[in-house]
Amino acid sequence: MPKPISGFSKLSKSEKIDWLLDTYFTDKNQSKTLVEQYWNSDKKLQKLHDEFIENTITNFYLPLGVAPNFKINEKLYTIPMAIEESSVVAAASKAAKFWLERGGFKAEVISTEKIGQVHFTYDGSFEKLETFFKTVKPKLISDASAITKNMERRGGGILDIELINKTEDLENYYQLHATFETLDAMGANFINSCLEQFATTFKDEAEKILEGNIEIVMSILSNYVPNCLVKAEVSCKIEDLKSKDINNPQLFAQKFKQAVNIAEVEPFRAVTHNKGIMNGIDAVVLATGNDFRAVEAGVHAYASKSGQYSSLTHCKIDDDTFRFWIEVPLALGTVGGLTSLHPLVKFALDLLEKPNAKELMQIVAVAGLAQNFAAVKSLTTTGIQEGHMKMHLMNILNQFEASNEEKEKVVEHFKTNIVTHSAVVDTLKKLRQ
Repeated sequence: MPKPISGFSKLSKSEKIDWLLDTYFTDKNQSKTLVEQYWNSDKKLQKLHDEFIENTITNFYLPLGVAPNFKINEKLYTIPMAIEESSVVAAASKAAKFWLERGGFKAEVISTEKIGQVHFTYDGSFEKLETFFKTVKPKLISDASAITKNMERRGGGILDIELINKTEDLENYYQLHATFETLDAMGANFINSCLEQFATTFKDEAEKILEGNIEIVMSILSNYVPNCLVKAEVSCKIEDLKSKDINNPQLFAQKFKQAVNIAEVEPFRAVTHNKGIMNGIDAVVLATGNDFRAVEAGVHAYASKSGQYSSLTHCKIDDDTFRFWIEVPLALGTVGGLTSLHPLVKFALDLLEKPNAKELMQIVAVAGLAQNFAAVKSLTTTGIQEGHMKMHLMNILNQFEASNEEKEKVVEHFKTNIVTHSAVVDTLKKLRQ
């Protein structure tokens, strides 16, 4: 059984690896070779990656793919996507091409407000606290001026601070609820720095005036950004939906709308429905150096805003017109963080022609909508597995270390046969006999 280790973070990278190999692995040489295989041969580049996080031992690669032919607000994009799941990039590309021939995607940013909160307790009179807050609010903002001046110079900064009484939910619990505009930065560090200054000023001033005890619990931004919204949509005449796999456009439109309606009212379906949306969103968020965990948390909270988890996309048929759209909260940045550090993030943003934060919000929302369109279209026509398993075929062949010749023969076989894991294994076995 492994023993605890003290001072692990102070060891060199090679010492960390040696300890891991000695403690957990029987074939130390093979494991060490594997770790070292994923190091970058450029030592400067490897050092940069080593310093992104703590206790780095190697790099963990994800494929970076691209989905071309995205027409967004009359501009053509090729969208970078970092993801490990088969068929996601192919589905996005297919949806992009489908809508390219039908007018493309329309997208607009509705609002860009971000939120942070100072959580505190107070055991005195709320009326006195409220009066005190009104007098101290200008000082909260002015004391943060050293933090906000650069952001204000660019047109952003603190939008407002409110006092929120939450004592009905939790005894003596209050908030300073602050809203911010951070422009092209995601703004987490900026917001958190402002909040901590608010907390310091608020407590210092309160102790001079208020009767009762104020305790700052924590100061932190929120990843729930219901007022940092972007909308993306597609629409066309129902008859224009006709394609090689849509013979009856009217029937397709009705079935597609019904599938979306089901996701609006059935949480079990909505979770999987939205997961497909996030396949597209997360892949672009990750490729552009943004925080996909924060985006996920905020998006799923937004999907529950009515009190029941529901679809992020919606569909409507007006007379002879098909409309499909998404409205989603996205707090993204194109400056700061990894955007100026990670070479492939810089490549991805260059590929998108250096978008600002609002443009990136639109691109990401469109990627989510396209992914969802492709998924629901497959579900309501051919079924999801036919396309997905064909894309997954190469993963199965690589798992069994198929040669190039074997891959060619198996791929040819499954052009006319249904792909399942067992069927691929059986076909490969027969070839090898």
